Amino acid sequence: MNGRPGRGTPASQGFRMPAEWEPHAATWIAWPHEARDWPGKLPAIRRVYADIVRVLSESERVEIVVQDAAQERAVVRALRSRGADLPRVRTHRWSTDRSWVRDSGPTFLRRPPRGNAPGAVGIVRWKFNAWARYDNYQRDRRLPPRIARALGFPIWKATAAGRWVVLEGGAFDVDGQGLLMTTEECLLSDVQVRNPGLGRSAIERVFRDYLGATSVVWLNRGIEGDDTHGHVDDAARFVAPATVLAVLPDDPASVDRSALEENLERLRAFRTAGGRRLRIRTLPAPHPVTFRGQHLPASYANFYIANHAVLVPTFHDPHDAEALGVLARAFPDREVVGIPSRDLVWGLGTLHCLTQPQPLP
Repeated sequence: MNGRPGRGTPASQGFRMPAEWEPHAATWIAWPHEARDWPGKLPAIRRVYADIVRVLSESERVEIVVQDAAQERAVVRALRSRGADLPRVRTHRWSTDRSWVRDSGPTFLRRPPRGNAPGAVGIVRWKFNAWARYDNYQRDRRLPPRIARALGFPIWKATAAGRWVVLEGGAFDVDGQGLLMTTEECLLSDVQVRNPGLGRSAIERVFRDYLGATSVVWLNRGIEGDDTHGHVDDAARFVAPATVLAVLPDDPASVDRSALEENLERLRAFRTAGGRRLRIRTLPAPHPVTFRGQHLPASYANFYIANHAVLVPTFHDPHDAEALGVLARAFPDREVVGIPSRDLVWGLGTLHCLTQPQPLP
């Protein structure tokens, strides 16, 4: 297929977005290079990225987008020094603006085998506008078609009402069985700057046609400090079919407590199309993390599920151990690995924001 446009919609061709815990062929990341995202911390951030690649490369291929040949050489040196499995690493010299591949990169889809036909993988391309906060995003916007061409996957440009849909991967989470979770703050409120005039039913149709979602769980909002207007991946995540981990701070004075309590109420009230309730567990929140007076979006919900591990951001906080324990119970078949992220979150994102899973066919 060589990166050609897909026919119809992905759902009409049998494709859906798999859950993150389903088997990966690879994880995609982009090596960090925008120093303004981590003022004075870029060397430390690159060491964190190298440790992330080391953990990922133990069980799956890691595809790394680099700026040029010089950065490619530096990446190989960094990975070798941190003990990454280099045979499981591939690099791609494609210049980007930033490193948040969850949002600028493609959303991968999977079509299971049908009869004698093998399984297949496809790509959805959203319109990326750097969260309406930055002017430099044109190189990031070229990333999905480049990946589609490199892998030979069909690609669909998501549209609604004749317009290319503005969306990012951190705005939604799926359980792989038809449930999708998002926030009203991100997609329906006046503060977001994505798709004016595109209402709830139209957005739900986009999720159905392009991701295979049959039911949408609408939460209230994300957390303070998140510059994406309420991405769900800092507030609540699926950890199994119809099973959610929802962030709930134990401090009644937390700036997030009221909004996250409302999210929890909505989760408890939700029923699937078949009338089933969700299974809900809570995840603690770290104490506030600030940088130069700015409240940062530190959240344990920004974990990443790899083939044999769950990578969890930690913040040198008393709640770290509790969060790791909650995730260990949610994923007893995987090693839970804490990744120190107090510096990483200065860039206003952590592990889920910087990764993009490519499923097996």
